[in-house]
Amino acid sequence: MSESNGTAKATPGSTPPPSDAPKAAAPKPSAAPKPAAAPKPGGPTAHPKPHAMPGPTAQHPHPVAVPSASDPSAWGRVDDDGTAWVKTADGEHVVGSWQAGDAAEGLAHFGRRFDDLATEVALLEARLAAGADARKTKAAAVAIAESLPTAAVIGDIDGLARRLQAIAEHSEEAAAHAKEEKEKTRHEHTERKETLCAEAEKIATESTQWKAAGDRLREILDEWKSIRGVDRKVDDALWKRYSKAREAFNRRRGAHFAELDRERAAAKTRKEELCVRAEELSGSTDWVGTAGVFRDLLAEWKAAGRAPREADEALWRRFKSAQDVFFAARNAAVSERDAEFEHNATAKEELLHHYEHIDPANGLDAARAALRDLQDRWDAIGKVPRERIQELEGKLRTIEKRVRDAVDAQWRRTDPEAMARAAQFRERVAQFEEQAAKATAAGKKRDAEKALEQAKQWREWAEAAEGAVSNR
Repeated sequence: MSESNGTAKATPGSTPPPSDAPKAAAPKPSAAPKPAAAPKPGGPTAHPKPHAMPGPTAQHPHPVAVPSASDPSAWGRVDDDGTAWVKTADGEHVVGSWQAGDAAEGLAHFGRRFDDLATEVALLEARLAAGADARKTKAAAVAIAESLPTAAVIGDIDGLARRLQAIAEHSEEAAAHAKEEKEKTRHEHTERKETLCAEAEKIATESTQWKAAGDRLREILDEWKSIRGVDRKVDDALWKRYSKAREAFNRRRGAHFAELDRERAAAKTRKEELCVRAEELSGSTDWVGTAGVFRDLLAEWKAAGRAPREADEALWRRFKSAQDVFFAARNAAVSERDAEFEHNATAKEELLHHYEHIDPANGLDAARAALRDLQDRWDAIGKVPRERIQELEGKLRTIEKRVRDAVDAQWRRTDPEAMARAAQFRERVAQFEEQAAKATAAGKKRDAEKALEQAKQWREWAEAAEGAVSNR
């Protein structure tokens, strides 16, 4: 070291000073550096605390690991009087004073302070690489760079300055990229909210699936809350659209259910009226007519629509109860009638068996008399099951035909008796017409039709008999 100015030139960068450069006094040997002691008043200048680092973007080309401790003796020295020197590309300059121990301890102390500063720089590099706020990272790097000329540290200050400059340069790129990404994200989130608005508006004007649509609007709201970063004015405008759509849907749904309530109240009144009519008919014995009326009432019930649920169920039980009373009575009457018809069928079978011996060859008058007796007793017995009518009537017609054929044969043989027979036939016509009149008066339409049919047959016989006489 030159005595005149107390400084010596150091080679630039991280290269140690050349061997022919003046050297500082060698530090006293020390087995190991002692723990750093707090500097005494007038000691080395305190370095600012590390800057707080923001969090991610990824612009630095390579993540930088925190470096290991450097050798401070390659970058500076501490004189015996405690003066601390650091070497830079601009030369050697004083960075502080050490009074807390020997020179080796002082050198280690200033080296540790450089390592702390280098750690801060490494953290900035790492955070820039991880995607931290580029603007804040740059500001921190610039602040550290500005503090380097007066930093109380011994180490590769020029290298640290280059690293800080690189951080500042890459921060510009990172900031531009972050802005681009932010705009892209804002655009995407805006589009998502516009899509949700459009869906909500469609639901508001078209959907009639009230529960599913209401659930979907709530899901849209939950999704809406999760979308951030949209421009404030745009977000407010989109929110108004969504709110308007939701309110429109709620109004339409409310109007629908209000109308539904009115319809159900009207259905309740109508079904109460149908219950009263059903109860009035429950005691009827007009089985056919009343059964038809009940069918009509049931059709009206279905057309009336649904009443409020509890009322609808209670009214249906009331209506069905009245209906069941009538049909139970009708079924009992039908069962009784069926039993009567079966009994009548048995009686007619016995009657046919009793009169199957009628034979005009043994006496036409006796055969005719027996036939008349058979016919009278047959009519008196009454109706039989529908499925037995053809069988039983067929057997009766066989006996009637046997006698009728004999009568016809006699007509052809006996002229003097022709008019008498015709008169008898006319008498039978009168008898059956009288039976038909009585049946009609009693409301027995089927019996009346049957009697008229028989009267028609006897009339044809009478006319045939009279025609045969007039043609002879």
